[in-house]
Order: sequence, then structure tokens, then C-alpha cells
Amino acid sequence: MPSLRRKRDPEGRMSLGDHLRELRNRITISAIAILIGAIFGWIYYNRIIGKLIEPLKELADKSDGLININFAGMTDPFAIQITVSLFAGLIIASPIWLFQIWGFIVPGLTGKEKLVARLFVVAAVPLFLAGCLFAFVMVPKAVTVLLSFTPTGTANLQDATAYLTFVLKFIIAFGCAFLLPVFLVALNLVGVLPARSMLKGWRPAVMVILVFAAIMTPTPDAYTMLFLATPMVLLYFASVGVAFLFDRRKEEHKPDWLDVPDDQASSL
Repeated sequence: MPSLRRKRDPEGRMSLGDHLRELRNRITISAIAILIGAIFGWIYYNRIIGKLIEPLKELADKSDGLININFAGMTDPFAIQITVSLFAGLIIASPIWLFQIWGFIVPGLTGKEKLVARLFVVAAVPLFLAGCLFAFVMVPKAVTVLLSFTPTGTANLQDATAYLTFVLKFIIAFGCAFLLPVFLVALNLVGVLPARSMLKGWRPAVMVILVFAAIMTPTPDAYTMLFLATPMVLLYFASVGVAFLFDRRKEEHKPDWLDVPDDQASSL
């Protein structure tokens, strides 16, 4: 496999070709990891699909109407098994592709940045999994609310593809949302994003969060969008607070000679 070490010219810059080759290599590594994880998803498909459609089964037992999942096409069961397996692979391989994302964002991976990269993965993986778990816990409530509008005496046969797209997208959206503070704090640690810039740009940040939530939530109602956007906004301001603490620590440990104007001689 090609090396991921970035080649630089004497001035420390990289060519566009080097950037594209590294991007290709990191995407390849991530894809291989996801495919390996998908193998386990394929093996345990029946257990996974059973958990995903469990909210429908529970509603079917409690309600008078007919509520169930429906495989409309002949190839739907096979296509859905592939989709669910890849979804499981995405979660299982999250440590790998999260590290690859951060490794591409941080240029060069110096000694300090390698430490930050490890800390990033250590913090990002539990948060991503926590977001997925939080969404998985909330799926039954969301399904119950949405299907409660079914008129009495009627049937609600959910298309398998549409239902699983709803559930899987819901889970992945929350997992990605919980990664927001980790990216922001990591970029602050390497000096790319100061806390004051984060605080100053809170309005466009909130707008971007709302747009992200609107795109990622599978239903067109505003409630689901706000349900995803609200924790993201709270996590954003929490990461701003953490970034201010790191910036204050950097200021306390900064040498005095760095504040000397260019036209004056320092004590060194």
C-alpha cells in the first residue's frame, strides 16, 4: 500500500498531485476497513435487522391496525442486506476512517499533531458511537409518533427500503453530529481555529448546523430537524468553552519574547 507520508518541497509545501494521491490512499484504507466491517454485518444481519424493525413489531402488537414491513420488489431483500451490512461496517470501522479523516486534515502530522490525532480518535470514536446509540434509543419514539397518525382500522405497510433508509440515516446523522466538538477542539489544539474565531462565527455556525440537520434528518418536519440541531448547537458552544480553556493555557505558557514587536530587540 502506498505510503501516507506527505512529500514536501524545500519550503514545506505540497503539490496538488500529492494531495490527491494522499486523499486516494486514505479513501482506499477507509473503504477496505468498512468492507471488512461489512463482512461482520453480513454474518450478523438477522440480528441487526431484527433490532432495526423491532419498533414496528412492538407497534403491531399494541395497535389494532396492521403495521409491518413490506419488501416490495424481488431484489429488495438482497439489496437491503447489502445496505445494512455496509451500515454495520461503517460503525465497526469508525476508528479507522475517523483517523484517516483527521490525518488528511492535519498537514504533515508533526510530533505534536500525531499526539493530537491519537487524542482525536480516542475522543471521536466514543462520541460517534454514543451519537449512534442515542439515535437508536430514540428511533422507537420517532416511529411511534409518526405512525400514530395512521387512521384507525387502516393498514400501514412500510416499504422496507424507505423505512430502513429512515432509520439508518437517522442513526448516522446523530453519530456525525456528536463529532462536531471533537473536530473543533482538535483544530483549536493545532492552532488552526482560535476560540475567539469560533465565538465570533457562532451565527453562521448555527446556520450551517440547521442546514446540516435539515439535510440529514429523513423526515420533512421541523421537529425532527430541531431534535438533531439542538444538541449540535449545545455541543458547539461547549467546544467553544473548551477551546477558550486551551487558548488560555497556551497564553500562560507562551514565552515573553514572542510578544516583542519586530522593530525591537528581545531579551534573547
